[in-house]
Amino acid sequence: MDFFSLCMLGLAAFRLTRLIVFDTITERLRMIFLEEVTENELEGETVYFVPRGKGVRKFIGELISCYWCTGIWVSGFLVAFYAIFPVIAIWFLAILSVAAVASVIETILQKLYWE
Repeated sequence: MDFFSLCMLGLAAFRLTRLIVFDTITERLRMIFLEEVTENELEGETVYFVPRGKGVRKFIGELISCYWCTGIWVSGFLVAFYAIFPVIAIWFLAILSVAAVASVIETILQKLYWE
């Protein structure tokens, strides 16, 4: 695997992982597997998510509640996809990679200009 492909896979894994674990657009899907829990503390409310149910549902909930865990599985999926279907995968990886670079640039600009 060349350096460019490795960079593209890394950026794509970053973006797809964030899409699954954090982005608003996938929140409804995540809520099938996660339950929101609110705790009142001296400093205020703390909201966190715990896996729902049992079996596969709980397993997926545990998986998507952990950024690191999801990242490993996403990376494995993307590498396998690229190895088996390189012509199709390259376009999917390119879209996710460009989106990752754009999100990093947007975050930097927000830090520089809006804080």
